[in-house]
Amino acid sequence: MRLAQDHWEADGPRVVLLHAGVADRRCWRDVAAALHERGADVLAYDRRGFGETPASEEPFRHVDDLLGLLDGPAWLVGNSMGGQVALDAALEAPDRVAGLVLVAPAVSGAPEPPIEALDPDTRRIVLAILAAEEAGDLDAMNRHEVHLWLDGPSQPEGRVTGAARELALDMNAIQLRSGASEDAGASGLQAWMRLQEIRAPATIVWGELDLADMKVACRELERRLGDVRAAIELPGVAHLPSLERPDLVATVVGDAIGL
Repeated sequence: MRLAQDHWEADGPRVVLLHAGVADRRCWRDVAAALHERGADVLAYDRRGFGETPASEEPFRHVDDLLGLLDGPAWLVGNSMGGQVALDAALEAPDRVAGLVLVAPAVSGAPEPPIEALDPDTRRIVLAILAAEEAGDLDAMNRHEVHLWLDGPSQPEGRVTGAARELALDMNAIQLRSGASEDAGASGLQAWMRLQEIRAPATIVWGELDLADMKVACRELERRLGDVRAAIELPGVAHLPSLERPDLVATVVGDAIGL
């Protein structure tokens, strides 16, 4: 399957931008432009079931799709589910991963806290999402999910406005309509138990307003990964900082890869 993609060509280091599970490659457009101005060769693509890449009925793994795009070592910059794919690639093909910038990453095989263990703000929104899913109300699911991930669970719905919110709602609506299951494309690698095997230089980033459990997971990742160069909390943003502060994200990525 051909994966929809954008490529900002340059002679500098290759950077591959991996989007979150509530987004598509458009979430990176401002970050990509800034990195390209610094001289990076930047690729962003839509995974299967996201953006302009259709869902797949055949068995596949997202990590295999990513590795099929790499013809040499690349820096992998992954947000949320994109971070999970980046970590899987670092385990599966370490020779093709020059380094990692992990923005509030998911990790394959990581334990998920039960709903009753979530903080009250997150639990309230998650329950609203589940109720909307049960009712088959995709618009309500989309609205609640964007509240959770874009605004942040402790913040009022609508904290982030304008083009960023419109884009978040549009991107998430596409993946909700795709019908792809959350498990589609899973690697089966159980990276959470193998983090110490990953030797690629890594920068870990999270937002000040992100889920409390995500902040804890990032600190644990910092402790367990083999070569963490920096761990950075971005002020005033939640789980999707490339939409809120692409300038900050581009600076972190540029510093990590030496641009």
